[in-house]
Amino acid sequence: MSFPVKPAQPAYPPTLYDGPGEKSATIRRTDSRADLSYSNGGRVDYLATGDQTGGASGVGFGLYRWTFGEGVSGPGPHFHKTISESFYILSGTVKIYDGNDWVDTHAGDFAHVPPGGIHGFKHEEEAPASMLLMFTPGAPREAYFEGLPKLAGLNLTDEEKDAFYLAHDNYWL
Repeated sequence: MSFPVKPAQPAYPPTLYDGPGEKSATIRRTDSRADLSYSNGGRVDYLATGDQTGGASGVGFGLYRWTFGEGVSGPGPHFHKTISESFYILSGTVKIYDGNDWVDTHAGDFAHVPPGGIHGFKHEEEAPASMLLMFTPGAPREAYFEGLPKLAGLNLTDEEKDAFYLAHDNYWL
């Protein structure tokens, strides 16, 4: 049986693997230990890092499960020059800044922000909330997540803080 190809149909990307197939799948269980835990009870699970998915070649992605801790948390409006960021809400209510307003999002909601898109997210509810964060291409976001608590505990100048954020492609408004 043959299927017609529509002329306007986009092409698949170039071949990245040209072998007979290999046993290389990975599985991360939901009860795995958190890769990073914050003092407020929040956690980050590194589901698939850019290194694991070919991010260095510009074709990978980074996928993280973000579980909010107690209290108000999350970054204010900012943008990235080198990566897109997507959000899939797993549980609870998360406010997403869409460039105009803070919008309540709930389990099953999805938001995508292309490079340069102004966005932010925050959790203000007492009920727990979690979401998936996806960055494309796969940037080394782990160092950013791990640096946040250190940044808060250090007596840094504004210039030193700015250098940290710029090294991680965060441009605050």
